[in-house]
Amino acid sequence: MNKRSIYSIIGALILSSVLFFEFYLDEKEKQDSVVSGKTVKSDTNEFFLPTSTSGQVIHHESYSLSYSEPHEQAEWVAYELKKEHLSNTNFTRPYFEVDPAVKTGAAHWRNYKNSGFDRGHLCPAGDRAYSQEAFNETFLTSNISPQNHEFNAGIWNTLEQKVRYWASKYNGVFVVTGGVLEDQLKTIGDEKVAVPKQFYKILIDTNSGETKMIAFLIPHENSRDPLYKFVVPVDSIEKLTGIDFFPELDDVLENKLEASASYKGWSFN
Repeated sequence: MNKRSIYSIIGALILSSVLFFEFYLDEKEKQDSVVSGKTVKSDTNEFFLPTSTSGQVIHHESYSLSYSEPHEQAEWVAYELKKEHLSNTNFTRPYFEVDPAVKTGAAHWRNYKNSGFDRGHLCPAGDRAYSQEAFNETFLTSNISPQNHEFNAGIWNTLEQKVRYWASKYNGVFVVTGGVLEDQLKTIGDEKVAVPKQFYKILIDTNSGETKMIAFLIPHENSRDPLYKFVVPVDSIEKLTGIDFFPELDDVLENKLEASASYKGWSFN
């Protein structure tokens, strides 16, 4: 065997070793993500997590979610938005990635392609702009739901901005949000991602004095109505979704707060 042949064999072995090592690291990263998805992280207050109707709760570094396989999206996403989380950092938007921690398989972003719907964030990227890692996590497909563009960029965006305002004003709020998932919804893509007819967002403030709560239920269409027109009792969203949103609260306090549609104490200025 001549030297050229030997060098070719050595080169091939080195290339194979490099490719195998890259594959190993990629698989290890995926496995680490799945394992870490079982543990509540510091940026998620476990005390305020809702119940799960699907039994598939996943904890990422900066938010938790309950994934509904029949609807191929989260039934809720929950996270704490602290005052110090608020940032004007303009990170580069990453590509959407399939969430490897969803054991039943999260929907692929291609389901949304040419569907006429936005990949609507549930935990907004703007609420996680305090670090590149937290920002990137919001581009997992388990954190998106099909949203009409006018709705996503309109009334829903207005509500997201108001949540940031309240997080600043009240020194942080805890947020639970999602689409109302039910049977026989319109779907998109090969994996039949459900298109909710309504979206909700529930906030609880325990940092600025007496505990207060507010909930919004908004039809999946743009609106010029003021936000307070969409305030509803948490109880009404629980009846629609079958989710118990704050089961760890004292029962007397929970019943009082969840039955109220009052927005007293929440500044809409």
